[in-house]
Amino acid sequence: MNLREILADIHALEEELLSFERKYGIRSETFYAAYVSGEEPEDDSWVLDFGEWASVYRTWLARQADYRNEVQRIQRQAPSLAGLIRVTA
Repeated sequence: MNLREILADIHALEEELLSFERKYGIRSETFYAAYVSGEEPEDDSWVLDFGEWASVYRTWLARQADYRNEVQRIQRQAPSLAGLIRVTA
């Protein structure tokens, strides 16, 4: 994936995360910390959402790392913001 594709993916994932955050009233990082520590949903109707939310959040974390790595790679070749923008334009 190039930088533009990674960024588009991050934005799409953030929209999904915002939807869950609005529905349940907590930030994704708070939810995910509880989820990975083994906290069970109080309501059976939350189970599918929680699985999907965790999956989207893990993918978002991976794309964030992809973005950082790609920016570092590009900046080794063009070490300025203008150089970074030109590569993605």
